[in-house]
Amino acid sequence: MATEAIVKKWGNSLGIILPRDVVEDEHLHAEDKIIVQIVKKADLTDIFGSLPRTMSGQEFKDMVRKGWN
Repeated sequence: MATEAIVKKWGNSLGIILPRDVVEDEHLHAEDKIIVQIVKKADLTDIFGSLPRTMSGQEFKDMVRKGWN
């Protein structure tokens, strides 16, 4: 199950709080051992927002369709 959580400072460590629905769906209890896979959320707005837009999506589709004939 994938869910989004925010890393918070917790003493000298970092920690996350699992959302209630995840806890209930997975039947988690205090002291349960779990495996957490870390995937940092990427911000792609700089990449996709920086590409020049020379034609609309419809114009692009029309151009591609002409090449298939």
